[in-house]
Amino acid sequence: MTDTIKEVNTNGFSIINEIYTPKEVKSIIEIIDQVDTHKATFRKSADLFAIRQFLKELPAITEHLFNPKLKSLIHSVFGEHYFLVKSIYFDKPQSSNWFVSYHQDLTISVDQRVDLPGFGPYTTKQDQFAVQPPLPILEQNFTVRIHLDDTDEGNGALKVIPGSHKKGVYKANEIDWNIEKELSCNVRTGGVMIMKPLLLHSSSRTTNNRKRRVIHLEFSRQSLPEGLSWAEFLEIHN
Repeated sequence: MTDTIKEVNTNGFSIINEIYTPKEVKSIIEIIDQVDTHKATFRKSADLFAIRQFLKELPAITEHLFNPKLKSLIHSVFGEHYFLVKSIYFDKPQSSNWFVSYHQDLTISVDQRVDLPGFGPYTTKQDQFAVQPPLPILEQNFTVRIHLDDTDEGNGALKVIPGSHKKGVYKANEIDWNIEKELSCNVRTGGVMIMKPLLLHSSSRTTNNRKRRVIHLEFSRQSLPEGLSWAEFLEIHN
């Protein structure tokens, strides 16, 4: 795990394949395919299907996601004190023209709006609150992206700017392409990508007529100020 720790610290991300077997991936997809897609936390369009508060909506999937390999990876790279604070499922269909320009993940999901020093601005999406927290919270958090399909440049693999997570809030219109380099984060089915929220990343349109299904899990080890709570909370048990 030494190389993975070094990659996350230096580049802001790392790709680890074969966290899930083909059988485990099949079980995860079968649970997702059985879900009622008409709830308020679901978003459906020609370009994207998404489920917010994914583990709350599909609690039966939790034990399939947190298999021994994933738990060992998280504990080895980040330690024992992290807990899940956000979960989303993304399905980018084969014909999707949806793309996301370069950005950082600057907000966290919380249970309500509370005016607190260092927290703001707030936004609301599908009846859920998000807020930009103080920078130290974002610097310590991390994300795990679980890939249910082979993902490359043709079906919307994330493109990232290595090392950009070390530069604080870094706006896309300030990117100096004379210095920065762009990498495509290609991940095989059953693999995961670990990334830091402040890593600049983007996603292109689909061009190869292949699906790209990803489960996005965010983790923290920090308590929020009194009056404010994480919108989701799940401890990681050994």
